[in-house]
Amino acid sequence: MNTYVTSAAIRRLREGKKLTQQALADKIGVSCKAVSKWETGVSQS
Repeated sequence: MNTYVTSAAIRRLREGKKLTQQALADKIGVSCKAVSKWETGVSQS
């Protein structure tokens, strides 16, 4: 899986919904640090 494409897609979709990282994290039950790591490609899980 291409990490860059996945990371960019997560960010693009989040921003398209006008959500902050914190708002997305709250909606899916994870920490905002997890969302940040996904968007930067540091973590994929």
